[in-house]
Amino acid sequence: MATTRYELGIDAARIDAIDMHVHLEVDSCGHGSLPEALTEASAKYFKAEDRTPSLDRIAEVYRELNMAAVVFTVDARTQLKHEPNSIPELIAGAVRNNDVLIPFGSVDPRTGEDAIAGAKHQAVELGARGFKFHPSLQGFDPSNQRFYPLWETLQELGLPAIFHTGQNGMGAGLPGGYGIKLAYSNPLLLDAVAADFPGLQIIMAHPSVPWQDEANSIATHKANVFIDLSGWSPKYFPESLVKASGSYLQDKVLFGTDFPLITPQKWLGAFADLPLKDEVRPKILKHNAVRLLGLGPE
Repeated sequence: MATTRYELGIDAARIDAIDMHVHLEVDSCGHGSLPEALTEASAKYFKAEDRTPSLDRIAEVYRELNMAAVVFTVDARTQLKHEPNSIPELIAGAVRNNDVLIPFGSVDPRTGEDAIAGAKHQAVELGARGFKFHPSLQGFDPSNQRFYPLWETLQELGLPAIFHTGQNGMGAGLPGGYGIKLAYSNPLLLDAVAADFPGLQIIMAHPSVPWQDEANSIATHKANVFIDLSGWSPKYFPESLVKASGSYLQDKVLFGTDFPLITPQKWLGAFADLPLKDEVRPKILKHNAVRLLGLGPE
């Protein structure tokens, strides 16, 4: 299935890093990606200073840092009964800032055929370079074969998919966690997807606490599975993840922050203290992402 590939202006040889996990939380009309209660709870959980920077402001931040960034939102309209912020606007804004931003789309898997049509539209018509899913926030089990036609579509499009895994800051501290179920973000649910769709590049987002060993195992076993390191300060990474990142998973691990919840400066400051070999650090910060995203010669 052919996709429209507008020309990215990112010079992989000149940038220092690629942040694989950046959220755009509000569109130009002021509509947020989440209900207000979730936005407030997550800002408190992460102690975020600026929860809703504009897309152009995000581009400025990464331009100043000499980095590129993958940007996205999450379409969880069925579970949250709340429309996402504008995904077409997000993609268009990333195209406008294509020297530093790489747009990923999002669809709600629970909308069935509409999700498949939406994924094709975002990729082929608008120019999305991948997709973001949050099983807990969207309320679905990615291993359920009900959703296999969507994964088949993404495989045909040849675009990677980021899936939230592990602990969830969304709903943290609220009664019942706002109805958000952590079990949907167990990385083991992605093992079946990776096995049945070997051409789909899957990125397991975040340290997958409390299932880190499971995530390490899946990324080791499946050539099409990667781990991004977003959502946690590196000083809190599970020891098994640090050891794996410096050895047998050094080609499968990706830099990510969860900006604006965690800033690149804070993340990198803690990353510098991890016991990693000098030759491994540039792989995590840039080279693995360049290869995965097909950004060309470094």
